Amino acid sequence: MTIRPDDRPRPGDPSRGAWTPGAAHPGRPPEPHEAPPHWLLFGTDAGRAVAEAGLSAVGRAILRAAPRGDGHPVVVLPGLGGGNSSTIVLRHTLRRLGYAVHGWSLGRNHGPTADVIEHVPALVRELADRYGRRVSIVGWSLGGIYAHAAARANLDRVRQVITLGSPIRMTHPAQTHAMGYYNLHAHRHVPEHLLPPSEVDQPPLPVPATSIFSRWDGIVSYRASMHPPYERHENIATVSSHFGLGQHPAVLWAVADRLAQREGTWQPFEPPTMLMPLFPPPPRADD
Repeated sequence: MTIRPDDRPRPGDPSRGAWTPGAAHPGRPPEPHEAPPHWLLFGTDAGRAVAEAGLSAVGRAILRAAPRGDGHPVVVLPGLGGGNSSTIVLRHTLRRLGYAVHGWSLGRNHGPTADVIEHVPALVRELADRYGRRVSIVGWSLGGIYAHAAARANLDRVRQVITLGSPIRMTHPAQTHAMGYYNLHAHRHVPEHLLPPSEVDQPPLPVPATSIFSRWDGIVSYRASMHPPYERHENIATVSSHFGLGQHPAVLWAVADRLAQREGTWQPFEPPTMLMPLFPPPPRADD
């Protein structure tokens, strides 16, 4: 895919009310609903993720009962600062359930570099053509923003998009605690006018889209992760940390459940009875 400048309004223009990671600061203070996660959640997120790794080991027996896959290709995209190693548990689980799972080959995710902007949509096209089937895209955190952009570039090749703690509806950079790391690598990023537009300013994605998020996420505000109401779009709340989203058994179950739906069919997610405590009712975006 070759990306060229165009005459669209630029992401980050305050008149748009939206913000894309990598765009200029919107030039206004955050509104109350754009506050970052509480500092206690931020400070404990990594530690909680370590505990969830142990929970994941216990959950392997439960995940043996997860819905099986139909062999279609699935791309898994890491979050900011992560690479293929960060998604090993998620990819191994999905591969064991019967999917043709692929990571990416770009090393550590430093943000929207030219390689990312070019490679991710091209990877989706290549896999769809190789397998002769539509591709599902799973994106963790910033990887979920890439997932949406790649899906929009390949609507005829994409089966569904699943995001994990992704700020897909971000309207201000204050909604994430990851901006320090992100800005550290800003010199690697493409110019602002080459960034995909914010999801806030796009029509709803016309393929099934699931946002799996946690009110206890210490990195990304859950409010920035929630889809507005739309056909075949849903929000699934869990009790995970941000860094634990790729290994938490509830998250793995939800991803497996969504991927297992037959192509062309869709039903809202219903957690199994044994995991109900791990799926609290989704909050309203203004809670």
